[in-house]
Parts: sequence; C-alpha cells; structure tokens
Amino acid sequence: MSNSSVIQPALLSRINERQVLRVLQSYGPLSRAEVARHSGISAPTASKAVESLLRSGFLEEGDAPELLRGRPGKRLRLASQTAQVLGFVIDVDVCRLVCAGLDGKLHTDHTVEFPTPVTYTELIQTASERARDLMNRSGISTCGMAISMPGQIDYRQNRAIFSPNVPITNNQSPSFDLSERLGIECIMVQESHALCLAERHYGLARKLDDFAMLDVGAGIGLGVMSGSRLLTGHSGLAGEIGHTTVELNGRLCGCGNRGCLETVASDAALAWRVSERIGRKLTIAEVVSSVQSGEIEAQQDLELTISYLAIGLAAVINMFNPATLFVHGALFSLDSTLFTQLIMETQRRTLPPSYADCQIVQARGSKRQGAIAAIIEHLTNSMVPTSASDYPIHRLSSGALSASY
Repeated sequence: MSNSSVIQPALLSRINERQVLRVLQSYGPLSRAEVARHSGISAPTASKAVESLLRSGFLEEGDAPELLRGRPGKRLRLASQTAQVLGFVIDVDVCRLVCAGLDGKLHTDHTVEFPTPVTYTELIQTASERARDLMNRSGISTCGMAISMPGQIDYRQNRAIFSPNVPITNNQSPSFDLSERLGIECIMVQESHALCLAERHYGLARKLDDFAMLDVGAGIGLGVMSGSRLLTGHSGLAGEIGHTTVELNGRLCGCGNRGCLETVASDAALAWRVSERIGRKLTIAEVVSSVQSGEIEAQQDLELTISYLAIGLAAVINMFNPATLFVHGALFSLDSTLFTQLIMETQRRTLPPSYADCQIVQARGSKRQGAIAAIIEHLTNSMVPTSASDYPIHRLSSGALSASY
C-alpha cells in the first residue's frame, strides 16, 4: 500500500474537523444537522468529525432551548466549560494574562496583571507562575497560549529580534521558554498583528479582507491585512512605520535613530511633550486624567501630535490602499473632536483618489483579544499541514469568534 493511500484519509478527516470548527466559530452553537448543512459535507462525515472533536475536547454538547414542538435536541458548541486558551500581553509598563474558552469569550474574572519586570528571566518566571494559577482551575484543560509582543518578531525563527520599548525581550523566545515551563503550545504574535486579529474577530473588521491597523501607543506599529492574509514580510519584520524618519535632527528614539515618527506622533510622544513642558514626568494615562480633570492644558501638544500622526496615516493609505484604516490609541480619549481633526489633517496629506477609497475608523479591539484570537486561529489551522508553519501568514477565516469586551 502506498504512503499516499494511508495519509490521505487521515488528512481528509482533519480537513473536515477544521471545517466543523470554522462553522461553529462563524455561527455559534448548532445542531449536528445544522453543522452538516453549513459545512457543506455529508451528515455521516460531519458526525464523524464531530465525534473526533468531542473526544479531543475541542467541542462540548449541551441541551438546546426547548422548541415549540418536540423535545429539545443537543447542540454543539466550542468548548468553554472544559477547555481554555491563554493570552499573554507584554507591554512597556504592564503585562496582562487572560484566559478564554475556545469560543473566544474572555473570562474577565480571571485576568492577571503585573508590572513589566526589568529582566527577561523575571518576566518568564513571573508569567509562568501566574499562568500556572490560571491553568490549575479545576476541570479545565489548557490548549495553548499566544503572546502579544511589541517590536520585531522573526516568525521563521520564532524569536523576538528587536524591541526599542521592551528591550529585555531582544533576541529571546518567550514562546519557547514558556512552552517549556508550562507544557503547552505557545506562539508569539506581534502586537500590531494582534490588534488586526482582535478587530477581525471582535470588532468592525469581521467582513473585511483588506484593511490596515495603525497602533499608536508606546511606539507606532502597522498591521496590514490583504486578501485575508497578514502581510509580514520575508521574516515577519514588516510594519515598522514608527521608525520612519520624519525629523532629520529630531529626538533620539529607542531604536538609536533620531526623529522617528513614533517620537513625535505616539501616545508616548504626547506624554513626553507634556512632561517636558510642565517639568515632571507623566504617563499617557496620567496625561489623559490630568487634562480631563482640568489640572493641565495640552491643546497645542495635542495639535502637534495629531499633525505628525496624520503624516503616518497618509503614508499607510498612499502605500497600501486599504479599504479601511483602523487607528488604535489612548490619546483619542482626551477629546471627542481629536479623531475628526486627525481625519481632516490626513485628507490634506493623502493623494485624493487613495483617500477617497479608504475609510478611517477608531479601533475597538484590544491586544488581549488579539492574543486569544491568535491562539484559537493557530490551533484551528494546525489541524491541516500547510506550507507555512507559523500562524500569522496563514489565511484567516472569514468567520468571527464571540467575545466579551
């Protein structure tokens, strides 16, 4: 018997199982008959795939609401009572660990935060201890973890390469180190890509195959979705628009260059500008609170930040021609008119046909949602071998996971 005749039935079974998961991710709980109908596979084949997924713990079965006639039937759902996934968000000041069912719904009562450690060893030690606490919940198995990280990630080598804002992760592999400690599969996803996934599954991009995400935080990162694929470049390093020089002799950036876009147009840039003017250091959260309370005035600082940020938006629109450009940042909570000002300023700096072809929208998703979406997508895609071994360059499902914000 040839190898192909042995492998092919197993591969077809895995394809059918993945299709069943995709249907439940898109439609929510369904009966077996509905799963077969939506998946386009025969009832016996769908039933076989369902039984395999029930045995593996990916699905659960429960009673449906009583119908007008007849007894209630069983409905299949993505496991949420007996299985979970973890999301780990590494950020400049604070790290967060969250968990969710395989349906993507965040368990908000099981969220852990801790200050970002000053050493990589402490980061891994603290994260593994807190993750174990979440994994030790009675009766729940943990299927995997995704780690949202700032900076450049080489997806081919599964390693963080360079992070100007969280340098303790440089040349490290948190996914490998945490997987080794926790005994579960862990993957890494660049934080701008995580925001793309969050918007794709939980926000306003559920039906969009082509969009861009500009993350305006400690730095400025870019994620681009084209034809349902994240554009990651040769090694996964694409999207570092924040390190485009916009001031030849500007402020020193964490990357070692001067005058980078993120030194003048990010949340952190606004916080620095306000801090320099008033003579004491403030975080962006403190700036937002102080401005809203009337303690300080920052109108000129905001206008300058918005002017530089519009340059970044115009560059994204001119280069990538996205149908929608999402913008994620804390500074917009300062003033309800800021986003409108940003759109008007961007229009002035963008080629008219490109601007007319793009909608600019505030993002709704979060990095923690993106980490959860990343591990669920990875587990789903891993059922079928592909030529690309890493999640971010797999084609994404057009369905959406459900989640609480």
